[in-house]
Amino acid sequence: MYKIAGILTGLVAVFHLFFMVLEMFLWQTSFALKVFDMTPQIAANSALLAMNQGLYNGFLAAGLIWTFFIHEPSFRRSVRYFFLGCIIVAGVFAGVTVKLSIIATQALPAMLALLAVIAASASEQDN
Repeated sequence: MYKIAGILTGLVAVFHLFFMVLEMFLWQTSFALKVFDMTPQIAANSALLAMNQGLYNGFLAAGLIWTFFIHEPSFRRSVRYFFLGCIIVAGVFAGVTVKLSIIATQALPAMLALLAVIAASASEQDN
């Protein structure tokens, strides 16, 4: 279960690196226009806000990546709880306020990773 928790945590980090690149550097491209279903005018008007969001997604990814370099298991677990929890809250909030599908693309993967981290923790304690 420990490996599954690591893989899922890593995937969530990669997703947030992708979100960072998309929001900070590709916001006004045809790809982003399709992904976010927006017009070039909306993209231009919201570019600075998107860059800010992208930066925050980069921080979330960095926090999850950091956990792969933490050797003390309970501290690593606590940091994963924190960053995955932040992603879940942000994803649910965005799903409620912006677009419901964000819950599936942002919050759900983090929820699955968090459940795997919790299960790995329980199996470590059983041994």
